[in-house]
Amino acid sequence: MLKTYLKRTGFAVSLWLVTAFAPHAKISVYLIGDSTMAVKQVSAYPETGWGMPFAHFFDDSVVVVNGAMNGRSTRTFIEENRWQPISDKLREGDFVLIQFGHNDEVKTKKSYTTEAEFQSNLQRFIDESQAKKATPILITPVARRSFDASGKIVDTHTIYAELVRSVAIKNHLPWIDLDKLSRELLQKMGPENSKFLFLHLEPDEHPNYPEGKEDNTHFSELGARKMAELVLADMKRQKIALSQRVVQKSK
Repeated sequence: MLKTYLKRTGFAVSLWLVTAFAPHAKISVYLIGDSTMAVKQVSAYPETGWGMPFAHFFDDSVVVVNGAMNGRSTRTFIEENRWQPISDKLREGDFVLIQFGHNDEVKTKKSYTTEAEFQSNLQRFIDESQAKKATPILITPVARRSFDASGKIVDTHTIYAELVRSVAIKNHLPWIDLDKLSRELLQKMGPENSKFLFLHLEPDEHPNYPEGKEDNTHFSELGARKMAELVLADMKRQKIALSQRVVQKSK
């Protein structure tokens, strides 16, 4: 009996060791969203989407595919056939990070999407991802740099950020409230220091912007990294499986 027990326990321990230290299977992480997440052309630097530094957080088992595009809403992303090729490629174990709202909510833009359409489009992303056994993660739109006269950060995404939250909760999905997290960061930094996170340049400070630039929506390299760090930190807090694939520092 003792010999049998030891054999069984030894096998169980060996199996645990193999599974615990086995390399992760390769997966893809798809980012879909707007300009705040997108990869930028060299001619736009130092403007940086937060998806760019985010791609470097993970080990070799993860391939990050940034499909985000400037100016797109959920509706135009679908209409321009940017979603379908991603949906077709999804495999079991993949992740889809979904961050829209900036362009959906502005009624004066061609990208405007009604509240009902916005929710329906998010639901399509979710349903098609889950049909392929991929994990969709909804992300509320990241904050704009907007302070009132008293120095308090203004919430510019009230309605569409709440729609993202409600769709995520309805579907029992992991979601990241980047709107809230980024507003907290901007408030902590204050009206002046928060300029360093955005595309604020003096004339002749950068050859791409000889006349200077004051942009309170798009990020500098520092700002993009800070936003990416907020996303990763919240993934770790929620124990989302993707956070287990972060690069481990060698000892």
